[in-house]
Amino acid sequence: MFIEIDFNSDEAIYMQLRNQIIHGIATSQFQEGDMLPSVRQLADTIGINMHTVNKAYTVLKQEGYVKVDRRRGAMIAIDIDRMKALDMVRRQLQVTLAQASCKNISREEVHALIDEIYEDYGKGMDY
Repeated sequence: MFIEIDFNSDEAIYMQLRNQIIHGIATSQFQEGDMLPSVRQLADTIGINMHTVNKAYTVLKQEGYVKVDRRRGAMIAIDIDRMKALDMVRRQLQVTLAQASCKNISREEVHALIDEIYEDYGKGMDY
């Protein structure tokens, strides 16, 4: 794992660490289930305080990027509940879209319906 900290940056070190781990997840450097280095190991490698690493891991946990187990350490776990929910919605949509296709409802009409429904549920939310 390659982490580069800019000690001259105005951005807090724990946020730099958090951002780089998120970037690593987004670029597939880290995969679901990968273990992150222990707090002590990462602090020693980078040359920062253990509390700083711990704070970054805590923020990542709160944001749903990692799971922290006191015995095993921090593991990449991208909001498993959200992934399950997306899978369920996908299965439901497959049936609904198949039904729409059988009734010659166009993609544009389906998109318009989705936008209309989201207007009712998503007030103030941009998805």
